[in-house]
Amino acid sequence: MKIGIPKEIKNNENRVSCTPAGVFALCKAGHTVYVETSAGIGSGFEDEEYLEAGAKIVSVDEVFANAELIVKVKEYLPSEYHYLREDQMVFTYLHIANNADFAKALLDSNTTSIAYETVRDANGGLPLLTPMSEVAGRMAVQVGATMLQKNNNGRGLLLGGVPGVFPAEVVIIGGGTVGLNAAKIACGLGAIVTIFDINASRMGYIDDISGGTIHTAYNNEYNLRRALKTADLVIGAVLVPGAKTPKIITEDMVQTMKKGSAIVDVAIDQGGCIETMDHTTTHDDPYFERFGVMHYSVANMPGAVPRTSTMALSNATLPYLLKLADKGIAALKEDEGLLSGLNTCKGKITFKGVSEALDLPYADPKELI
Repeated sequence: MKIGIPKEIKNNENRVSCTPAGVFALCKAGHTVYVETSAGIGSGFEDEEYLEAGAKIVSVDEVFANAELIVKVKEYLPSEYHYLREDQMVFTYLHIANNADFAKALLDSNTTSIAYETVRDANGGLPLLTPMSEVAGRMAVQVGATMLQKNNNGRGLLLGGVPGVFPAEVVIIGGGTVGLNAAKIACGLGAIVTIFDINASRMGYIDDISGGTIHTAYNNEYNLRRALKTADLVIGAVLVPGAKTPKIITEDMVQTMKKGSAIVDVAIDQGGCIETMDHTTTHDDPYFERFGVMHYSVANMPGAVPRTSTMALSNATLPYLLKLADKGIAALKEDEGLLSGLNTCKGKITFKGVSEALDLPYADPKELI
């Protein structure tokens, strides 16, 4: 199969969808890989490394024109929509539940699109979302600690405090991969950390592995309102796979928070779980203020640490990529988990969470492939 790896063009998105090691594996399996010039530079991979791995280094137009399978990191931007076509598969983070324009472009072009974020493994996990969730969760604490500095209009707090001075209070909404990774870093820095969740067994697991150093609380409105009044840093880590994220923290809740406190909404690429996150920001201009509270809503957080992120993502996606390259769309028939990643096919939405979020008809993917 002919595989295309274009350079990412989203603001400060320095990741690349495949490392030279991944390209080597694809070429060794008999496939042809087209890599756009300088696609890997942001992650520290030179064109020469891809050439040595067996890739062809070409222009962006040649990548999209030649490839039967396009492998990206992030969604297409409007300037890339014209590349979409019916005889081409796209494998990337789609997040179309919160992006009606991109969804329409995929449907109008009849493109077969497979979303990293909805692929399942044999245990029902999200193997292609997990590595970036780990990165984003850990980054959220770094970002939040920076936001609390006075030079960033924060409260002027050191997250872990010092002897004789109380540390900051960190509230994390959601105890999944993002939330748990955020909690590990925040605890490591000495903060007082509470994870809010609705899954009792998950909270029990967190309590067990942390030895009680990570506090847990049932996520209801009463508990959350009380916690937000004293919180210094809030991290939104809610996930409904493939679907738009529900708003857990409302505007009036944010108004009760302390001036100079901070919120990081990791769920913003799926719409966000905090009502006052009314727009996404970029790594160039990441913060904004609402009701005296600092907000961070960058939709591609792992793009700021591209070397780590690219290697983690490529390690996870390569086995699935090899399946798609070897067998094409037939690979979806053999792998139920990979089939769950199919979001659009033949002009129809094939993932229920997306169809519900966009209020568009759902089509059973098994009837289309």
